[in-house]
Amino acid sequence: MNSSTESSGASVSIDVGGTFTDCYLSLNGRASWGKAATTPDDFSRGFLNALAEASRGLNIEVTELLAGASLFRYSTTIALNALLQRAGPRLGLITTRGHEDMLFIGNGRAWGDGLPINEQRRVAQAQMPESLIPRDMVVGISERIDSFGQVVRPLVEEEVLNGLQYLVDRGVQGIIVSLLWSSANPEHEQAVKRIISEEYPEVYLGNIPVLLSSEVVPKWREYTRTTTTVLNGYLHNELTNQLMEIGDRLRDLGFKKPLQMVQNTGGAAKLSRTRVVDTYQSGPVAGLMGSGARARSLGLENVICTDMGGTSFDLGVLVDGSPKFYSVRPVIDRWAVDLPLLEVKSIGMGGGSIAWLNETFGNRLEIGPASAGSMPGPACYGLGGSRATVTDADVVLGYINPDNFLGGRMELDAEEAHDVIRRSIAEPLGISHEQAALSIKRIADEKMGMEIFKEVVLKGLDPRDFALFAYGGAGPTHCCGYAQALGISRIFLFPESSVFCAYGASTLDVAHIYERARPLILFEPVDGSYLQDFAAFNEVVDELEGDLRRDMLAEGIDLDKMQLSLELELRYGSSPVTQRIQCKSLRLKDQKDVEALYQSFRSHLKSLSFGVDLPEAAVRIETFALQGKVPSGQKEVAHRVQVNEHRRDEKRLSEASEREVLWDSSLARIKTPVFIIEDFSEGDMIAGPAICEARDTTYVIPPGWELSVIPGSVCELRLRT
Repeated sequence: MNSSTESSGASVSIDVGGTFTDCYLSLNGRASWGKAATTPDDFSRGFLNALAEASRGLNIEVTELLAGASLFRYSTTIALNALLQRAGPRLGLITTRGHEDMLFIGNGRAWGDGLPINEQRRVAQAQMPESLIPRDMVVGISERIDSFGQVVRPLVEEEVLNGLQYLVDRGVQGIIVSLLWSSANPEHEQAVKRIISEEYPEVYLGNIPVLLSSEVVPKWREYTRTTTTVLNGYLHNELTNQLMEIGDRLRDLGFKKPLQMVQNTGGAAKLSRTRVVDTYQSGPVAGLMGSGARARSLGLENVICTDMGGTSFDLGVLVDGSPKFYSVRPVIDRWAVDLPLLEVKSIGMGGGSIAWLNETFGNRLEIGPASAGSMPGPACYGLGGSRATVTDADVVLGYINPDNFLGGRMELDAEEAHDVIRRSIAEPLGISHEQAALSIKRIADEKMGMEIFKEVVLKGLDPRDFALFAYGGAGPTHCCGYAQALGISRIFLFPESSVFCAYGASTLDVAHIYERARPLILFEPVDGSYLQDFAAFNEVVDELEGDLRRDMLAEGIDLDKMQLSLELELRYGSSPVTQRIQCKSLRLKDQKDVEALYQSFRSHLKSLSFGVDLPEAAVRIETFALQGKVPSGQKEVAHRVQVNEHRRDEKRLSEASEREVLWDSSLARIKTPVFIIEDFSEGDMIAGPAICEARDTTYVIPPGWELSVIPGSVCELRLRT
């Protein structure tokens, strides 16, 4: 059966986060999910624990589930861990002579890439990131191709061999080749690879892997083309080894299909067709795509998607029901890259974010970006954590039930939460530990709210025109806090909120994106002329479509089901900033198509917050991006939270228990009803203040808000006016 119609067996989706590993299963119209602590020493243990818990929800053994599974999708942070630890191989770089210092000089703002905003402000103290390739492992060779793809200076094979021997003598384990304008003509890069392969054939143990920038990122920006290729080479072995081990574990348990990787472009593909850099932020992007599926089912067009987990807070924006924005300057760790990343902003703010006192500013209370992670975790975990976190504050305030955390699967130490906040925050500030906990909660909510405000308003949008989706383990606990300040009055929470990124992975289409740099003048203002060379435009699309069809066939895809869409990167004149827009026609047929494309570009720029419109400026096409996607064939699952049989009566909501919760600055604890979300059914409504406990998260409903259950077991929170 081909990949486009595989829907008979179970669908398994795994999302490995910094604190928790999530699993989402669907089988025969039923869904289940599980959550387990991430195990950095062996990631397979964490996901197997989550998988086992989810399997129990369907009353099926893991081996039986995997033996009949048709789909297994995986998103991970494995590669980034190797990057953080600088545990990659010893790489060498071969580049055009005279440009050996390109990685170390960077471009205009390379010093600030990947730094928190407060560190970017300290320009005088700014430091360039330490290169993944040392300067003595960079070799320049005499060759030159110009921006039109013409050979200006031929490649000298002897220089390549001398440079290769130099790198080998210094213990090189992989070689990156990035030559000037290889995006216009890859001939010289391909020749370098051929020379290396002839000198060190694959049949010998001394074989050296070679990555060409023209194959990884065939785009014109030299610095980001090179950094992207370096990152891909640096992380390749680590991710490959880990995923091979995971694949072996799955095969031992009976899974026989190819593993699919979630990609940051909004699709999924086989492991053999995924680059390492495609996995960066794949989990948050899966959540964004899952939000799109949920928004369509709810009839919503404009949605702010927020994911508060244990380590980070991620947010994205849906306009007209789908993601519309790509990262303007995508960054991985400390390096700008040239990838079509769907824009998901992330800050260090989660349940495990550490509260600390900034002595430089008179013991000002700060939250994050450092996190306690899953080990040792917050102090209340009782695993040795000694610093106050957001989760500890939630326990002190009464939001989280220490006896029913993760549905009772993990017991928290409430006394330790009180003690760590008292000792590390309250006493140094001379306040009560309750006030300290409330301050931690409010500062965390304000930071998340400000991040949302910046991202939405700077796109020329008004947050009051949006609904908000809150997911992640801590999202339903804090969403009212960061939504109300933005004027957002509607929030949607889902049964699978705590594993939403894993759910989102299950909704993805099989997709590939191929890009190619090909500069073309779309509009010339001097004489008011438009692009006339339709053949040059269409030729690029033909080449990209050929590549797409080749890889889709390699995945066993029925090409008749493949849907194609074309996006273009354009810019005004010599502006360094490009904008990515959808091209309504795959190929240009006449001047009307060209004029429509030009007007789409101008309309897009005018819609942004800075409202640029320069009719007197030339418009250039820089990059073509063709996407091919095939629906995965997975059926939409009707999520239902089962009402407890022994409480299926009119009194089920009136039998709520109570606990004392601290809601406001009066620091008075109020007896607050506590409900079990599984006791709710469609049409039920409760008014805040209230707490609703779910299996993997807690819904916090402050005074002034009300919760109602709508079809699909979705909970809608509304701010009462």
